[in-house]
Amino acid sequence: MSLIYCVEDDESIRELILYALKNADFNVKGFESGQGLLEESKPDLFLLDIMLPGDDGYEILRKIRKNPQLSHVPVIMLTSKTSEFDKVKALDMGADDYIDKPFGVMELISRIKAVLRRSVPKGNYDIIHLHEIHLDNTKHTVEAKGEIIVLTPKEFDLLYYLMTNPEIVLSRDKIMNEVWGFDFEGESRTVDVHIRTLRMKLGESGEKIQTVRGLGYKFGG
Repeated sequence: MSLIYCVEDDESIRELILYALKNADFNVKGFESGQGLLEESKPDLFLLDIMLPGDDGYEILRKIRKNPQLSHVPVIMLTSKTSEFDKVKALDMGADDYIDKPFGVMELISRIKAVLRRSVPKGNYDIIHLHEIHLDNTKHTVEAKGEIIVLTPKEFDLLYYLMTNPEIVLSRDKIMNEVWGFDFEGESRTVDVHIRTLRMKLGESGEKIQTVRGLGYKFGG
């Protein structure tokens, strides 16, 4: 039974979520703020409101992604902030999904199940070595020309997807669906931002991630 932490300062919304998830056979614990959250045992998924007392959802997300014990735990953001900028910001910081308030309980449960399915460790390739880039999926590490490259979880997933599909042109829509797992109207900017940061972190090796004008990206060359 998956353990879910719900961080929501509105008690009525928090209680509704807890009730719905318990009825859907999830183990769930509620928090009204991020205080003490990261000192708890490791959950299978975080539900984070953005507007919170003390650290907001963005700051809590940043701390989760920097914590070696929690960095790969999926996070879904819950918020009434519906601008494209807020969505892109959350995704770029490593959120796995973003649900606008008000939301339907059935949709919430469905999105949680989808994110949990995607969070199962990949098993197609444990170790990939292409050109001078070495990716170890079991250790979640990347090296380029012998130098260790520190990537965010989504940057790692993106590089993994590109490297397991060498020389294949991948559209932005395809990348968004495979790496983030859902359609989002801001996908072009999100994918482009992650491609840009990947290239920068990989240095000269980043040239292996090629732009195919009008189509998307590919790894190779």
